[in-house]
Amino acid sequence: MTNCFRLLITLLLYCAIPFETEAQYSNIPMQKLDLFFVGDAMQHETQFLTAKGKDGKYSYSSYYKYLSSEAKKADISVINLETPIGSRNFGGYPSFCAPDSFLHAITDAGFNLVLLANNHILDRGEEGAIYTLNLLDTLKTPYCGIYRNMEERDSLYPLVIEKRGVKIAFLNYTYSTNGRRAPKPWVVNMIEKDVMAADIEKARSMGVDAIIACMHWGDEYLSLPPKRIEELAGWLLEQGVDHIIGHHPHVIQPIELRKDTSTLKKHTVAYSLGNLVSNMHRRYADGGIALRMRMKKILNYTRVSSLEYLLTWIAPRRSDGTRDFTILPAATTVIEKNPHAEFRLRQFLEDTRTLFGKHNKGEIKEFFIDSVRITR
Repeated sequence: MTNCFRLLITLLLYCAIPFETEAQYSNIPMQKLDLFFVGDAMQHETQFLTAKGKDGKYSYSSYYKYLSSEAKKADISVINLETPIGSRNFGGYPSFCAPDSFLHAITDAGFNLVLLANNHILDRGEEGAIYTLNLLDTLKTPYCGIYRNMEERDSLYPLVIEKRGVKIAFLNYTYSTNGRRAPKPWVVNMIEKDVMAADIEKARSMGVDAIIACMHWGDEYLSLPPKRIEELAGWLLEQGVDHIIGHHPHVIQPIELRKDTSTLKKHTVAYSLGNLVSNMHRRYADGGIALRMRMKKILNYTRVSSLEYLLTWIAPRRSDGTRDFTILPAATTVIEKNPHAEFRLRQFLEDTRTLFGKHNKGEIKEFFIDSVRITR
């Protein structure tokens, strides 16, 4: 038996067996990589008013205190920053702008990849875009989605991150910038098939183990993706994208773990992770999911070994009218002395689990973190 034939047989066996029995093949080198994805990080007016202390400084450190350990455990933790950062004139909808401390809280919590291609990134024009990128560069935090010019885009995109011997290419696109055109020579990655096809081909030529497209797309407040989004997801997979993570609808949408019958690879399609943090308090928009994707690589073959989600939630106003924007683990949060908040939490859990029970595809499990007890 030739060495090439032995390699082929090994790979076929590896693809066919469940990971629980991989101990039999422990002599084959294997790399493991954990990725963690969350939804939209927004700042509405109530948030920055609440964050402002008596000293005039803004603090968002409490937002991620229950989520930070999960973000820090992962090799790559990805967040959609749906607000530019600035030094003055902070604001919420419809023209967002958050202070430095908003982004500092994100990176301090363990998020080490920031997505910027979204419909609010140009809310403060070139000034906001420059300030945001300069701060990310100062923090030495990778980002993708917008660039100062085409030369910068050509050198930095697709964004390739290598951890634990696994190389991942990240792509990031938005459907719109709310009518604000990127001032020349700035570049915002838009959902344009000819551009995306070229980017995917470039990523493939870079010898990566997986390509992940993070898409700002879809229709707001719809719990199911429209047909055009399903078709676009299929097109991306056909072009060579391995996994798709969606944002923008502000509500949770289904997750799929598709199996390619020809290669036996599994492709994650998460249409919308919902809101991570915002002042939205309508039904379905008061929470989101944190998605944990675990990959394993043997030789030159990489696949998803597990896909799990954590339900996250922001409590409504307290009885005195104030609000706390700490991101809570929905399934393990206990609320005391506030029947309304307790009802809203149960409603969020039931709505999401019903949606997933009907529409999720593939083996996708819910995971849990330590319980939290709050008084609202």
